[in-house]
Amino acid sequence: MSIEIIIVLLSLVAMLAALIMDKMRPGMILFSVVVIFLCTGILTPKEMLEGFSNKGMITVAMLFLVSEGVRQSGALTQLIKKLLPQEKTSVFKAQVRMLPSIAFISAFLNNTPVVVIFAPIIKRWANYVKLPATYFLIPLSYVTILGGICTLIGTSTNLVVHSMILDAGMKGFSMFELGKVGIFIALAGIIYLFLFSKKLLPANRPETTNEEDSDSSLHLVEAVIGPRFPGINKRVREFDFKRHYGAEIKELRRSGRTYTDLNEVSFREGDTLVVLTDDSFIQTWGESSVFLMLANGKEYEPAGKKKRWFTLFLLLFMIVGATVGELPGIEKYLPESIKLDMFFFVSITTVIMAWSKIFPPQKYTKYISWDILITIACAFAISKAMENSGVADLLAGYIISLSHDYGPYVLLAVLFIITNIFTELITNNAAAALAFPIALSLSTQLGVNPMPFFVVICMAASASFSTPIGYQTNLIVQGIGNYKFTDFVRIGLPLNIITFLISVFLIPLIWPF
Repeated sequence: MSIEIIIVLLSLVAMLAALIMDKMRPGMILFSVVVIFLCTGILTPKEMLEGFSNKGMITVAMLFLVSEGVRQSGALTQLIKKLLPQEKTSVFKAQVRMLPSIAFISAFLNNTPVVVIFAPIIKRWANYVKLPATYFLIPLSYVTILGGICTLIGTSTNLVVHSMILDAGMKGFSMFELGKVGIFIALAGIIYLFLFSKKLLPANRPETTNEEDSDSSLHLVEAVIGPRFPGINKRVREFDFKRHYGAEIKELRRSGRTYTDLNEVSFREGDTLVVLTDDSFIQTWGESSVFLMLANGKEYEPAGKKKRWFTLFLLLFMIVGATVGELPGIEKYLPESIKLDMFFFVSITTVIMAWSKIFPPQKYTKYISWDILITIACAFAISKAMENSGVADLLAGYIISLSHDYGPYVLLAVLFIITNIFTELITNNAAAALAFPIALSLSTQLGVNPMPFFVVICMAASASFSTPIGYQTNLIVQGIGNYKFTDFVRIGLPLNIITFLISVFLIPLIWPF
């Protein structure tokens, strides 16, 4: 075993430990590992920086802005209000109306804004029709994940794997190619939620805080702590929240527990704070990454109809344009320098949205999740280091030796399990980055078509159902729904198994070895 292999393996183990313990933001952890590889000569400066100019990474950045434009247009708010029945209904009937539509929306938009918009509206609606909100919030997060696996742009993980395939000199995914298996997983997952979510999820947990303040200008706001909150890991009594934000903390919710005695409690990312404040709190902090979501049970005036329809037209233009651009024979009518792919159309859509002020162009940097982009860029470098050092070949050879007598089908299942464990413990993009070079080396050593392995990475890396930490939308609904960690395990583990079985059975049939 060479010194390069030892360095890479030790660095990857340290990286996994740091990600699991949440020592820093994922982007900085991955960047630290990349710097180690640079200093030891495993990566050249060019290889280290290639991810930062990668087309897939830049596409993800612009999709954040497109999703923000759709959010600010009010189109999603109006849609969810039409989907929710206003008269007395059952949990099953309400889920039938909303879950398939939400899955369809999330196939084309970033999952986080969809959940941020829908979660407080669904919670307020559930209270209005006297149904437990807990029967709807975890399913909301899960269907955004299920919808996301059906298209190239449904989740950043698909774009990351697509870009890695292109960098390896192979043909990547078309817009709807992943839907050949993703739609079956989504349908099975939605049916599972219809049948079992009410049985497996808890009824409403009581909320202890009431709006008892005599000042009628004050009201309660739920604030989910984001990665840039300056008080993370500090005790509540050591951090002057009222001086920073002009609001008084009434309680803190975490993993199904409600803390009203806050003296010894420390802030963590994903905690939900119930604060007493006035209308200026949401106006001031609503677009800040300090909080993942703010909700106060009030209605807001939607944007004008013209703006909403123009936004939807731009979204349709982007999707249809990228789909048509992939059709065979289109490129012969275009100059060689022009490629009608998703990058081309998302660039146009972003610029039009900015100039037409669908999102405030002066604040565009606020709407991009920079940590996710840095994580993606570093993921490319880590993948390259695994190839350069021989770690990918070593791990692939070890996996093959374990399953030597069973062929590529068993290896596909093993790769799914490894990737899925990674994504539940760390992040989906980091999981895909670690799995991709192993998949490439597996297919090379076996002499088989690599595409089944690449597709299984996309499915496994997105199938984060069993823990609240693997996917940001799970973290958001955990706080607002006051769920326990075990709630995700109980309902999510069978969904992971469903995704595994469909993936391992269907993928080799659609993309033969």
